[in-house]
Amino acid sequence: ADNLSDALKKLKITTTDSTADSLEGCLDCLLQALAQNNMETSEKIQKSGVLQVFASLLTPQSSCTAKVANVIAEVARNEFMRNPCVDAGLIPPLVQLLNCKDQEVLLQTGRALGNICYDSHEGRNAVDHAGGAHIVVDHIRSLCSKTDPSSEKLLTVFCGMLMNYSNENDTLQSQLINMGVIPTLVKLLGIHCQNAALTEMCLVAFGNLAELESSKEQFAYTNIAEELVKLFKKQTEHDKKEMIFEVLAPLAENDVIKLQLVEAGLVECLLEVVQKTVDSDKEEDIAELKTASDLMVLLLLGDESMQKLFEGGKGSVFQRVLSWIPSNSHQLQLAGALAIANFARNDGNCIHMVDNGIVQKLMDLLDRHVEDGNVTVQHAALSALRNLAIPVVNKAKMLSAGVAEAVLKFLRSEMPPVQFKLLGTLRMLIDAQAEAAEQLGKNVKLVERLVEWCEAKDHAGVMGESNRLLSALIRHSKSKDVIRTIVQSGGIKHLVTMATSEHVIMQNEALVALALIAALELGTAEKDLENAQLVQILHRLLSDDRSAPEIKYNSMVLICALIGSEPLQKEVQSMAFLEVVSKLRSHENKTVAQQASLTEQRLAVES
Repeated sequence: ADNLSDALKKLKITTTDSTADSLEGCLDCLLQALAQNNMETSEKIQKSGVLQVFASLLTPQSSCTAKVANVIAEVARNEFMRNPCVDAGLIPPLVQLLNCKDQEVLLQTGRALGNICYDSHEGRNAVDHAGGAHIVVDHIRSLCSKTDPSSEKLLTVFCGMLMNYSNENDTLQSQLINMGVIPTLVKLLGIHCQNAALTEMCLVAFGNLAELESSKEQFAYTNIAEELVKLFKKQTEHDKKEMIFEVLAPLAENDVIKLQLVEAGLVECLLEVVQKTVDSDKEEDIAELKTASDLMVLLLLGDESMQKLFEGGKGSVFQRVLSWIPSNSHQLQLAGALAIANFARNDGNCIHMVDNGIVQKLMDLLDRHVEDGNVTVQHAALSALRNLAIPVVNKAKMLSAGVAEAVLKFLRSEMPPVQFKLLGTLRMLIDAQAEAAEQLGKNVKLVERLVEWCEAKDHAGVMGESNRLLSALIRHSKSKDVIRTIVQSGGIKHLVTMATSEHVIMQNEALVALALIAALELGTAEKDLENAQLVQILHRLLSDDRSAPEIKYNSMVLICALIGSEPLQKEVQSMAFLEVVSKLRSHENKTVAQQASLTEQRLAVES
């Protein structure tokens, strides 16, 4: 301790009269004390005011410069020392030292700047202001191809410095990307893949930068996919694989990179990970299984990468993913169902999969999750069935396979995501399927649940889908029984509200369903239509210039049908519809204009 106090005193007066030797002795003493107790020594250094002295000692000419930078690097390992280092004016001279040729000086300067930047807003700003990042990027570029130990050590320190400099700071990350650091780091990874420390630094830097959208475009122009897959294949340790996964996940959000990763053989690596970890109950294996299967699903979100792996339904990857669905692992069941939902993104794939028995596999999976079900698996399996039901030729096949019944088992679910997918699947299945629409539309339990969900104000998606399914049941069945069931369950008011939706497609579906109600069961629905103020709403839709042509057309068709009811006809007469309709005779849309003429005649006759 005495030696340390002496050394600090000497250093205080050192700038005026001191030989390099005595200076060196003082610095050695400091380094020794820091090695023994970094925190306590750093506090003493800060109190002594020596930091200010260091600024004048950081000169390229001095033989002690590397040691001064080393002392700064050591004290800056403490969070409380970083701002004092900035305040003591150490950043500009340190950045200047980056221009010198001495490797030891460069090494210690890189460490000092990296440590000062660690989690320190002030440190980063000062380095940015002094132009430090630019010089470091240039160094990395010129050292990139050198594989001797001292160059690799320097590269590791410089990569670490850039990482600390830009971590979680979008502005500084963008700055590095604009300097072109990405291609340089990818090249570095390829050349130095044998060097664990340097590889690790590169991976952390990639993880930092890959979150930014602008970086992905740059990554797509490099061979990052190839390099990462090559590196992944060499790894045996969980932590190392995890690091690579952390870079792969954000990069795989980019469709171009998805395809590059598939072509580089990532999928085979992922399937291997799944195979090795699926039966293990070790925590790290469970984590690895989840990451690998999630990444697999992510790769299938790209149209090209998905089609490449589907290979007309003959692909080995597609077959392997199918085998996940009956697995006992919830994680694999989930990934398998999500993968099928992703493969089911075009008609050709959907038709092939339905013809090859995928529906039964998904229904068996749902069956395993009815009672104490896993919500994410339910949601994923329903998503897959919904997508498979889109092509017209699949609907009847899926209905006769019992999909509607399998889906209805989840009517009791209180989970909005499951409710949403359940509704979407049923709506897809009954599209233009009159018999199925009638059967479901007469199912009182289903209709009552739909009416209940039409009021789910907290879940706009569930509310919208319930309304659309109610309307679809009427539109596709054109059945009086279905209309009666919906009237008795209190569904009419929701269809009227749906006619005022902000989505034209929903408005239209509601108006067509209401027109069918008025044509087939006006007497039964009359009171509810009156209470829901349908006539006033139609007047508003026809008067509003912003209403789409099809909305105006269907509103007039509906008015003509409503006149068949005495109380509704009175409402129509009291609201000066003739005036609004006659204006529409000159509408630019011919169909609207024609319907306006017809409607005007009907209204004139009735009045």
